[in-house]
Amino acid sequence: MRLWLALITCLLFSGNAMSQGFELLDRQDTYVTGLGQTLRIPLHIKNNSDRPQFYIIRRTQGDFGSTQKGYFCLDKNCLEPGMDEFSKRVDSGQTLEDLVFVLETGLVTGQNNLRFEVFVKGSYRDVIDHPVTVVVDEKPARNVVFHSNDITIQDVYPNPVSDQAFIDYKIHNEAVKAKVLIHNILGKIMGTYELPTSDTRVKLQADEFPPGVYFYTLYVENEGLITRKLIVRR
Repeated sequence: MRLWLALITCLLFSGNAMSQGFELLDRQDTYVTGLGQTLRIPLHIKNNSDRPQFYIIRRTQGDFGSTQKGYFCLDKNCLEPGMDEFSKRVDSGQTLEDLVFVLETGLVTGQNNLRFEVFVKGSYRDVIDHPVTVVVDEKPARNVVFHSNDITIQDVYPNPVSDQAFIDYKIHNEAVKAKVLIHNILGKIMGTYELPTSDTRVKLQADEFPPGVYFYTLYVENEGLITRKLIVRR
């Protein structure tokens, strides 16, 4: 009897260890984006086992419109659209941080229902299922983070960002000069972007930034008015 109890206990602990062999980090189930955008869905796999593993990442669901594209990218190396499976070796204790699924949202509003599976190559016993819903809106609602008689500015999007982000704004007083500065946690300026009165959107380039936490500050007539957090992920 004791032998059976010991055997059952061993099997339970063994099964639990196997189920904890890897995990999918930074999961987000729903995204809201706009037309003509490039959305990057992170697929960050952490190997919790004591040995290197090859992982299969497979898209099992998701149809795209005629103006849309979807494909896997590892850093800046991307597969062709239509290739629905990706394999990568991850060392013990390491995290695959550069893998994303890119969705080019196209020119039509709607909803994309995607589903991904992650499992160890050659073993389909432990599978992580990751459903993702992407809502493509003509003009997704965003928070107004600052408003005055001179300017109204909305929060940056997407945030977290991997390569490019945008800020929508409207200048009410054409006599003022406004700009946005990006700086790191040490205060070093990483980018300066003027906000001309003739435009209502500014594009921020983050593709050369190391992953981490940054901040952007709105300046009107060289006076800093508001500072917000910007997260860069790969």
